[in-house]
Amino acid sequence: MEAKIVKIVMADPTEHPLVEPVALPTTGSAAAEAGTGRQRPRPLPGVRALRTTLRTAHLVAFGALYGGHLYGVPAERLWPALLATVATGGAFMSLEIYCTPLWLAQLRGVATLVKIALVAAVAIFWNVRVWLLTAAIIIAGVTSHMPGRYRYYSVLHGRVVGDQDAG
Repeated sequence: MEAKIVKIVMADPTEHPLVEPVALPTTGSAAAEAGTGRQRPRPLPGVRALRTTLRTAHLVAFGALYGGHLYGVPAERLWPALLATVATGGAFMSLEIYCTPLWLAQLRGVATLVKIALVAAVAIFWNVRVWLLTAAIIIAGVTSHMPGRYRYYSVLHGRVVGDQDAG
């Protein structure tokens, strides 16, 4: 009987400062994972709390912006909501790119770029602004809840690439 050696790796050692990650030699499918193109995210202490905070602030800001357009609030009164949406979205996107630069090539990053284009298009296509903003919400809802095999699909590599447990 042959003994198997397993690999024990903690997903994010920065989240558990009292636990040391242990990596043992591996065999079989775990060893083959080394050639899959997986990219480990850059460690950043407290990244989960920061993501949650930025995401929540972004949802509040965009909700105010969307509601204002939906209910016909004058454009000049929507500037604070627009600026807050851009600031929180930019910070959230910057965090994702810092942690995982590959994020831009994955469908989750591409979807974000499409949402930015839709929101920017409001300035040009003012008469259909509610439809453009609604499309951005639909894309956000679908992409944030679709399985990792789609969210982590890289349009550059033509396959799933990256660490699906990271974000």
